Amino acid sequence: MAAHRKPRKRSLSGTTARTAATIALAGAATATGFDGTGHAEPQLTPEQVKAKVDKLYQEAEVATEKYNGAKEKADAAEKRLNTLRDEAARTEEKLNSARDALGSIAAAQYRDGGIDPALQLVLSDDPRQYLDGAEFAERAGVRQTAAVARVRKQLREVEQLRGVAHIELASLRSRQAELKRQKKTVTGKLGEARQLLSRLSPQQRAGIGQGGDTGRVSRSAAGARDALGAPGSVAAPNSRAAAALAYAYQKLGSPYVWGATGPDAFDCSGLVQAAYRSAGISLPRTTYTQINAGRRVSRAELLPGDLVFFYSGISHVGIYVGNGRMIHAPNPSAPVRLAPIDEMPFAGASRVV
Repeated sequence: MAAHRKPRKRSLSGTTARTAATIALAGAATATGFDGTGHAEPQLTPEQVKAKVDKLYQEAEVATEKYNGAKEKADAAEKRLNTLRDEAARTEEKLNSARDALGSIAAAQYRDGGIDPALQLVLSDDPRQYLDGAEFAERAGVRQTAAVARVRKQLREVEQLRGVAHIELASLRSRQAELKRQKKTVTGKLGEARQLLSRLSPQQRAGIGQGGDTGRVSRSAAGARDALGAPGSVAAPNSRAAAALAYAYQKLGSPYVWGATGPDAFDCSGLVQAAYRSAGISLPRTTYTQINAGRRVSRAELLPGDLVFFYSGISHVGIYVGNGRMIHAPNPSAPVRLAPIDEMPFAGASRVV
């Protein structure tokens, strides 16, 4: 019987070894993303990073203003809903009281047995007294009919209030869903910007105006406030504009926080709203509604205190201070500061006082 020998391992020849190595490298390339699906992004220059970050900040600000608008509407819807619920509760209390009164009347009639009026007259010891009582009962019947009518009316009112409250609740939930979507957009854009900036050194970030010398910013803010003097000394067309400007100057150096309206942090429209609130003027919450809050003015007509708006979507706003400059809350990379109005695409201006 023939012996079965175990096959002998063959060493790789030069050609075979090269082929195996090629296959192994190809596999490694696929595993490490060398096929083009997982390679690192090309190194960006600080200027390219700045351009990308600026675009992300601008997109985040658009979403921020949409968030602010949705929040304003959600707050109003919630307030209306609470008012409706309170009104419905008061109406239900009245309804329950009216029902109790009707129940008492019905119980009294049941106890009386509902005896026929003609028989009651025959059995009465004092027909005159009975007739007086019958007249009273007739009047009571009229009042009872009116009470029933009131109950029916209150029932309709309660149902109507519940229906309106249901609509307001649906509106509120829709606004809350919009808030959640816009918040996700804002945080996503800002997260991308932070990742891009993290690739740069502190010196590079300072060189492109991202995360610069906070001490210098603070000294600049203090100097501007000192130069301002008393609120009445602000060169503005009226006392309310001067008061709004004084508030804005006092907030120089405050951090930018999206969705914030002060007193310690602001987004762009939040700063404008807070400044004019301090002057006794109530402005809408968002840039795209603030531009319609006053009289439109041209760039050539600008006076201190006017609101200046930027970008085609009206997504940024500042307060004009004169000499081609404004105070605004730029973005998370910079605090409230003075800046030329030429640094962004000018879209329009409004005079609210």
